[in-house]
Amino acid sequence: MAQAYSAGLTVTENIVLKKDRILPLKGKVLVKKGDRVKADDLIAETFLPGKVVPFKLANKLGVTPQMLSQFVKVKPGDHIKKDQILAETKGLFGTGLFKVVVKSPIDGEVDSISSSTGNAVLREPKIPVQIKAFIDGIITEVIEDEGVVIENRVAYIQGIFGLAGETTGVIKVLSKGPTENLDPSMITADCKGKIIVAGTLCPLAAIEKAKEVGVAAIIAGGIDDQDLKKLLGYDIGVAITGHEKIGVTIVATEGFGPIHMAQNTFDLLKKFEGKKASIHGKTQIRAGVMRPEIIIPLALGDEKLVAKEAEMATLEINSLIRVIRQPNFGKIGRITALPEPLTKVESETMVRVLKAKLDTGEEVLIPRANVEVIAED
Repeated sequence: MAQAYSAGLTVTENIVLKKDRILPLKGKVLVKKGDRVKADDLIAETFLPGKVVPFKLANKLGVTPQMLSQFVKVKPGDHIKKDQILAETKGLFGTGLFKVVVKSPIDGEVDSISSSTGNAVLREPKIPVQIKAFIDGIITEVIEDEGVVIENRVAYIQGIFGLAGETTGVIKVLSKGPTENLDPSMITADCKGKIIVAGTLCPLAAIEKAKEVGVAAIIAGGIDDQDLKKLLGYDIGVAITGHEKIGVTIVATEGFGPIHMAQNTFDLLKKFEGKKASIHGKTQIRAGVMRPEIIIPLALGDEKLVAKEAEMATLEINSLIRVIRQPNFGKIGRITALPEPLTKVESETMVRVLKAKLDTGEEVLIPRANVEVIAED
């Protein structure tokens, strides 16, 4: 029988994770192969070019472009300070009377000076970019001038949707179970810097309270899309998320709306309560799919780390699945049968289906395209 593949979502207590940490431009790698690093350790740095500032130097000096070279005091590549003299004339008959002085409008450097146009191109100071390890682990590969590969044995959870970038913190579970919403009153001063966990919905009021307290990140089963619009000031499209500056990282493990967190996901987070985790909300749902991640490093011994090769998630009997379309959107279950014949569904189309027993005890027939596999240990 041919294998059936589906979109996969990983929730596991023990996996060897490889993480590439790459600079946006070539720069300097600050660690070496075999080094053990912590999430907050700086591992590489570079400098992005500063903003370009066009400057009409000959025009301001009152000379022709061809004469400019006689009066400039700087050259391309020179570092300059604001109000530093860039060029000056000798004044009337070389006496210094009525001389014209042109000063730099910025701190930065001289990129170029053109004798054809009389214009100078200045650049603001270079922008430092520093890359941290993000996860505790071992440097297993150094990519010269570009970055590193970090490996560690971790507990690992992929979410459905997220907002904002990378952060770290200690896990603190606030909900009593996967069916409890996050109420703002649950968020107290001792949540500052923590990654807090809610069972079901994280409403806007709770997000605002978390920002006020200084919570590092929120993990919840679901989030309301209208709350997101109010939080961001615009509708979420299909672009990459993760760049938002909202004061807190958010990860929804199940989707949009009041969806209960999967029991095994909640249990895993509860098991590691009090442990430090790394988390980000970067999400992309089209080509080059990217999921938000929750990464909890395990105690690292001297054993050799062997990462499993990435595999396509396979639909098999007893596979744990999540329904990703209505009418059972967000529900968890296990596959009980994979009928071969095409089956007519409500839309009148003929599709391959599967039978599954949901956590509610209900047995349903679902198009295979309407589920994703949840990877288990």
